[in-house]
Amino acid sequence: MDSIRVTGNGPLKGAIPIAGAKNACLALMPATLLSDEPLTLTNAPRLSDIKTMKTLLESLGAEVSRMADGQVLAMSTHGAINHVADYEIVRKMRASNLVLGPLLAREGRAVVSLPGGCAIGARPMDIHITGLEAMGAVIELKDGYLHAEAPKGGLKGAVINFAFASVGATENLLMAATLAKGTTVINNAAREPEIVDLADCLRKMGAQIEGDGTSSITIQGVDRLGGATHPVVTDRIELGTYMLAPVIAGGEVELLGGRRDLLGAFCDKLEEAGVEISQNEGSLTVRGTGRVKAVDVVTAPFPGFPTDLQAQMMALMCTAEGTAVLEEKIFENRFMHAPELVRMGAAIDVQGGTATVTGVERLKGAPVMATDLRASVSLILAGLAAEGETIVNRVYHLDRGYERLEEKLGAVGANVERVQGS
Repeated sequence: MDSIRVTGNGPLKGAIPIAGAKNACLALMPATLLSDEPLTLTNAPRLSDIKTMKTLLESLGAEVSRMADGQVLAMSTHGAINHVADYEIVRKMRASNLVLGPLLAREGRAVVSLPGGCAIGARPMDIHITGLEAMGAVIELKDGYLHAEAPKGGLKGAVINFAFASVGATENLLMAATLAKGTTVINNAAREPEIVDLADCLRKMGAQIEGDGTSSITIQGVDRLGGATHPVVTDRIELGTYMLAPVIAGGEVELLGGRRDLLGAFCDKLEEAGVEISQNEGSLTVRGTGRVKAVDVVTAPFPGFPTDLQAQMMALMCTAEGTAVLEEKIFENRFMHAPELVRMGAAIDVQGGTATVTGVERLKGAPVMATDLRASVSLILAGLAAEGETIVNRVYHLDRGYERLEEKLGAVGANVERVQGS
């Protein structure tokens, strides 16, 4: 099993290109199931999660291929469709449940295994199910699979009031509603940029959608959708991660493709800590100005502070001046990186959903274990600020969400290398 070796070696300088968003691409890919015409995605990231979604879509009858330099995904679902999303594929990634809405909308039936994925707490399907049931679907759970049937004549428009602003449920219901009869209104919808990106793509395919990016989305169903070519939005979590590298290690880095509007609350916190951020045309520049001040963080749905940047922010707070309190409001079990940071000399006290971090002068390199995707990269960031060598084990998590990390960090002067496992 591969590991990553990190040796802190001073300030960083240069530019890092930011890939297309993993989470956006994973929602865009199932949209191919809504049409028999080609859907082409440009700026698609090259990640293991994308490969898993490719495998799932191919198992359902879609044709999916990488084109050009690997950043173009060409998809088409013009033949017979298999309605069963098998457990052996779905268990690898939670986003696999996003085939449920499109299959129901176009084919009228779907059998989808309950999803697997990462170990950061339960993310139940209840809100997806109740939304589809409001559109007339009959869904029952049998032997670990959701068996779903649309009413005769297809799904029907409905007013759907989410109990909480679920990104996955918003995406699933948004796709399902594009082919439903009549008007669907999703209230308390998620507002993330990935939702807006999906809506933009669906509109190119012929969908009638208004209100994406707000808490109320209105979809007027159409009879059919066509093909489209769509660029995947910049990955705001990769962007935020690499923004922290020059803050932790020192130096100045330009993030190509970076946009402040994707990470407003995160940027505000960094500036509160003393970081300099400049918006350029088509990029963001971040400059480390020495030891930062401790700042408190509360994770929240967009436009709040992203839960997917909480672990990375904790790594920064480990060497900040003062004491920071980080509250995790989205997922339980998302402080599993804290004990690993403590192995590196951090002072962290975790009580339930709150972590109190008292900054130390310097971390020390140590062998550590990645527990999930964002935890793995937080340990690599911490290694940039540590004295000596840090070995991050179990980095298969990392490959789910970061493309060519060693190459990107190495290009700006970081001493980061992959050690091939047996």
